[in-house]
Amino acid sequence: MTPENQSIPAARERYITSSVTMKDGTTLGYRYLGQGSGIVVLHGAASSGYNHLQLAEALADTFTIYLPDRGRGLSTPFGKDYTVQTEVDHLEALLSKTGAHNVFGVSSGAIISLQAALTLSPIHKVAIYEPPLLVKEPAAGLARFDQEMARGKPAAAMVTAMKAAQMGPPIFNHIPNWILERLTLMMMNGEEKKPRGEYITMRALAPTVHFDSRLIIELAGKMESFRAIRAEVLLLGGSKSPAYLKAGLDALEKILPSAKRVEFPGLGHAASWNTDRGGQPALVAEELRLFFS
Repeated sequence: MTPENQSIPAARERYITSSVTMKDGTTLGYRYLGQGSGIVVLHGAASSGYNHLQLAEALADTFTIYLPDRGRGLSTPFGKDYTVQTEVDHLEALLSKTGAHNVFGVSSGAIISLQAALTLSPIHKVAIYEPPLLVKEPAAGLARFDQEMARGKPAAAMVTAMKAAQMGPPIFNHIPNWILERLTLMMMNGEEKKPRGEYITMRALAPTVHFDSRLIIELAGKMESFRAIRAEVLLLGGSKSPAYLKAGLDALEKILPSAKRVEFPGLGHAASWNTDRGGQPALVAEELRLFFS
């Protein structure tokens, strides 16, 4: 299907942008490219649909890939009434408009994908990459994050988020927070002086981490509910990812015994991202191609 309101970027014709309007008047904006059956890619925290452009290009010869921006970028920001159902409703609207039946969710996007697969019959196959279902004390981490954002300290808030998610190297735990905050602030300032591609800057992404954290809190302790999923499931992860992410996949593998499990040697949580953001999208695309074919 050809989405409405499409527009081709002036800089290059790598993809087309479009949007779907929700009942409350908010919009879900997205990029799309390729030909063939549709796959919706749901990004995780501190990223946007653009982070998976190279993954989409690797699959575009066989599939039409849809890259929505979840409450950022091309889309209307989320509001205070945000819940996981907000995300499921957005995904349902996108599936309805595009006719897609396949979903690939990364990190918090994987949490949404699992929840959506429980209730949305249009989803036939769902691939997930390391959903953060076993985060320790997510509410405490979010409280500190929100306090630092309220004090106008986005760099400190992002350090809090990275430590809570164990996304930094092990040495992070031995460096004082004030040093990490200063380094993060320097990175933020550098991004804004020399923007690269169409990535959303870390400073602009910082407020959106609040909503990804709320997803983790809302779904905490509800993993057993995923046993009711009837769609085909592919579980993906990297050998270098934090232990709690691997444990989450282990638990899902027991709950969904028919699911296929693949681990990428030497890769971490950002494996599906563009190469200039530390990813190896070609390797992830190979597994997605096999699964969604």
